[in-house]
Amino acid sequence: MNRMFRLGPVLRARKAQEDAARGAVIQSRQEIRDAQALVKRRQLDLAGADAPSEGTARAMVASMVARQSLAASLSGAHRMVGEAEERTKEKVAELADAAKRRRAVEMLSERHAETVRKHDLTVEQNNIDEMAVTSKARNAARGIDATTEERANALRTGAGSIADRAAAAAAREEVARETALGVAAQRPFIDLADARVAIERTRSQLHLAAKRSPEPAELEDEGNADDDHGSRA
Repeated sequence: MNRMFRLGPVLRARKAQEDAARGAVIQSRQEIRDAQALVKRRQLDLAGADAPSEGTARAMVASMVARQSLAASLSGAHRMVGEAEERTKEKVAELADAAKRRRAVEMLSERHAETVRKHDLTVEQNNIDEMAVTSKARNAARGIDATTEERANALRTGAGSIADRAAAAAAREEVARETALGVAAQRPFIDLADARVAIERTRSQLHLAAKRSPEPAELEDEGNADDDHGSRA
């Protein structure tokens, strides 16, 4: 897949055209302000040039000509304002058209970027799935359960998030509990009541044996021992 947007140069050109159109709009609006300022100056000049009420005919004619010139200049200033406004409207329309053309290419760029992102996510997910399948197959070949191996890794390294560490601690407790139960199940059961009865029975037998009279054989052995002692004396 081609990761580079092929219309990148076109998009840059459209942005440059939009910037130029925006600059033209700014300039035309400045021309409107200049024309309006000229109108104000011409109005002030015309208001200051009052017609003379007295004087020679030549002076009066000259004053009237000057006022007519100022009036014509004022009219020209108004015309300049109108023309500047018309040019501004045209420049604004050109700016809007340039923005639309730039946006059209920009949408294609965004669509291409989204396609690349989805492709990268798909490739990454496929790699993860392949690694998981490979790891599972390797563990199966070694006879290791994947869940047990994952828990063992968490117990050994202590890695993972807080939830993973909590799950690992719970797994350790479960393993310890199962081990203790297994050891307890393997031990023989000892009934303390039976042991106490056996001890009491043994004590009774020993007590009776100590109290009973000596057997004839034992007495004969003791007599022989006394005779041997007397003969030696």
